[in-house]
Amino acid sequence: MTLPINGLHHVTSLASDARANNAFFTGTLGLRRVKKTVNFDAPDVYHLYYGDGAGTPGSVMTYFPFPHIARGRAGTGEVGETVFAVPEGSLGFWQDRLGAVDGQLATRFGETHLRFAGPDGDRFALVESAGDGRRGWTADVPADAAVLGFKGAALRLRDGGATGELLRFMGYEVEATEGAVTRYRVPGGNGADVIDIEVLPGAAQARQGGGSVHHIAFSVPDRAAQDVVRKAIADTGYQVTPPIDRDYFWAVYFRTPGGVLFEVATDAPGFDRDEAPAHLGEALKLPRQHEHLRAALETHLQPIEA
Repeated sequence: MTLPINGLHHVTSLASDARANNAFFTGTLGLRRVKKTVNFDAPDVYHLYYGDGAGTPGSVMTYFPFPHIARGRAGTGEVGETVFAVPEGSLGFWQDRLGAVDGQLATRFGETHLRFAGPDGDRFALVESAGDGRRGWTADVPADAAVLGFKGAALRLRDGGATGELLRFMGYEVEATEGAVTRYRVPGGNGADVIDIEVLPGAAQARQGGGSVHHIAFSVPDRAAQDVVRKAIADTGYQVTPPIDRDYFWAVYFRTPGGVLFEVATDAPGFDRDEAPAHLGEALKLPRQHEHLRAALETHLQPIEA
């Protein structure tokens, strides 16, 4: 069976300050804030979404900014690095923009990665993507340099065997191995189609906090496709949640053998279900069950700039 997974849908992380987080992703990286809402389970905390102009699956970085959360500790059992694709020939622009030094350049599988940190020590990289047909958000960054979306992500695990087997079951194929890193790619994906597994058997376990990835989500077209994936994964013995309505997509979750939380998210209905495309991310949008809290939340939540 070939499962209908297209690549990544979104990556969700933890932050310590909503205003600094918003400034970094919309200002420094030039992404569009496509939704300003709240955490379903903790409505006194924002859920901020950044991506391309439409919030296309495969482009969306999302954050829960818990005020004053302790910084996370890097280690195994986590997404160790989130990798964005940028147009060919643009790394020089990004080196200047990020104030990068040569030590932040690394080569993996023949690609030059420009590594950098977010406001909470979040670990990112930019890599040039030749022939990538996606278009980035160009309000603050020129089109020939704008972030196109994700290239993929790197998992850091003590043992990569079982998680690698899971990825192959999900439709990924082993592309290459370089040292302790094995690259997996889903054929015919959405551009955000690479997962690297780095095996670090002697490393300490990660501790989640500010700058840590909370979960990584994979894209399926719709709920019918999600049902196929959910049943297939559950049938192998994984404990998979029922589908959960997240307003802009439906989600199911399960924990991988290496400890990373995976989500499978639908592409529909999308971020324009409650805002016009020209005004995405401007107003505070609340889940229906939290709408009665609006007055209190608008007073409590830290104001962030457009």
